[in-house]
Amino acid sequence: MAQILTTHLTLALAELSKHVIGKNSDCPDELLYGRAGYLYALLFVNNRITPPPFEASLIKQVIGCILNSGQVTAKAVRSEFPLLYSWHDKLYLGGAHGLAGILFLLLQAVPYLTEYQLKEQIEPAIHYLMKMRFVSGNFPSSVGNQSDKLVQWCHGAPSMTMLFHQAYKVFGKPEYLQVALGCGDVVWSRGLLKKGYGICHGVAGNAYTFLYLYQATKEIKHLYRACKFAEWCMNYGKHQNRTPDRPFSLFEGLAGTIYFLIDVQQPLFANFPAYAV
Repeated sequence: MAQILTTHLTLALAELSKHVIGKNSDCPDELLYGRAGYLYALLFVNNRITPPPFEASLIKQVIGCILNSGQVTAKAVRSEFPLLYSWHDKLYLGGAHGLAGILFLLLQAVPYLTEYQLKEQIEPAIHYLMKMRFVSGNFPSSVGNQSDKLVQWCHGAPSMTMLFHQAYKVFGKPEYLQVALGCGDVVWSRGLLKKGYGICHGVAGNAYTFLYLYQATKEIKHLYRACKFAEWCMNYGKHQNRTPDRPFSLFEGLAGTIYFLIDVQQPLFANFPAYAV
């Protein structure tokens, strides 16, 4: 029965490819609704089923579409950098809808990337993000936005921590780890949010910053910071001034907070859900 269900689900996922890479596809590229999310699904399933059900050719096609789309947008706005992505007419930079989330997924697909894609398209885009950093160490939510306000996974430093941590793992360049560590300091000083406890724009999502830095450095201060944010989350409802639109969901609500509280108990194996493969 389990085998039949798995086969059915993988066939359904494969069938969605026509909406993602089809010639007339208008699919966006971002994580939550677009091609980067579809790429995550393919990588996730291939990493957990033997033999992997999805051919490398399909994954490479999805990657190619994402990179081509980023080039088209960058040229359209006359950017000097190779990749940019538009979502609802804004050039977002964060994890949920923007460049950081897309690059993070691409860097988890290194076995399917060409050397040119990795070194001439993806890494220059990472350098572009580094130049966008505020003096505070935080990042704007979109290109042209000068408001240093948002510190949450969907917009701001937390998702940048994960991207630059992954870039450090792939390229081995210390400057990427330094950016990630700087983001960690931003989250520690500004990351206890009144808007909620979820992983998208809440305290649990911000706390993953410290779990990734602990994995990278093994420095106990990062684990301590994660635990202090977990302590805040244990008083669920006490600190927030709004109820999430979907109060029990993974990204906005209680499910994501519980996921983090389980992950923090095994910090070396923690992974941001539906994002890290």
